[in-house]
Amino acid sequence: MTPQDDQQPSLSFFAGAAGQPESPICSGKGCRTAAAWVLVWNNPKLHTPDRRKTWLACDEHREHLSQFLGVRGFLKEVLPFAEWTGTEAQAEAQAQPPVAPPEA
Repeated sequence: MTPQDDQQPSLSFFAGAAGQPESPICSGKGCRTAAAWVLVWNNPKLHTPDRRKTWLACDEHREHLSQFLGVRGFLKEVLPFAEWTGTEAQAEAQAQPPVAPPEA
């Protein structure tokens, strides 16, 4: 099983064929189920300690993908997808500089 590497859901998600937002899907090979979990990981041989990569998982594949990453020492945390997207939104909002009001 080879999950989609470096899949980073954003608040806008992905554009479907008709340009409509498409819900992020599980990273399990061949799985088209909506993602319910975010597996946050890092390969210390390739990435700096602060670098975080993500795989998405449905309820059925969460344990398998977690074990795959865990036995290699890559898994850092597993978060519900809704919690992760909320955390990301807060981080993005804090990282953006304040916008000055237009001069009258």
